[in-house]
Amino acid sequence: MMRHFTCTGLGLLALAALLSSGCETGPQVRSVTEPGSNLSAYRTYSFAAQPGTNRGGNVTPLTTFFETAIAREMSARGYQQVDSGGDLLVNFNARVNEKADIQSTPGPMYGYGYYGYRGGMYMGPEVQTVRYKVGTANIDVVDAKRKVVVWEGIAERELTEDVMRNPQPAIDHTVAKMFTQFPGRASPP
Repeated sequence: MMRHFTCTGLGLLALAALLSSGCETGPQVRSVTEPGSNLSAYRTYSFAAQPGTNRGGNVTPLTTFFETAIAREMSARGYQQVDSGGDLLVNFNARVNEKADIQSTPGPMYGYGYYGYRGGMYMGPEVQTVRYKVGTANIDVVDAKRKVVVWEGIAERELTEDVMRNPQPAIDHTVAKMFTQFPGRASPP
């Protein structure tokens, strides 16, 4: 009997470890590209004067983190940053929402130890509310002359306490992952 419990316990422990590691995969990313757009036709870009992460006209640390990460990705693709008047205009935004999940697990079917006489007859399900934060980031790359979004990257992930305390590494990782779906490179001069 003890051997069966040990094997079952180890199996449940391994399953829990596998499921929890599945949650560590990072942001869910998707993108949308304007049909027929040729991102190789552009060479320069500028950031929007008031990106979405600014609050009340003030630059936030998030603005700096996003600009640095985006500039790194655009440069890696051959685009040249200019202060204003770029072929492309880059804007971005980030938002944090609190979400809640209601989780219900059935009570035990059979009691154990002293309470075994109950046999699960009147023990109800355990209901638990789990609250967590989800961050969503958007990057818009706009044809500056036509004022049309030619590419949008969207990322969403659950935010841990560590990410909330130190967001820069998560922003770097998220922006890099978003740009894996960016379909272009700058045209040579």
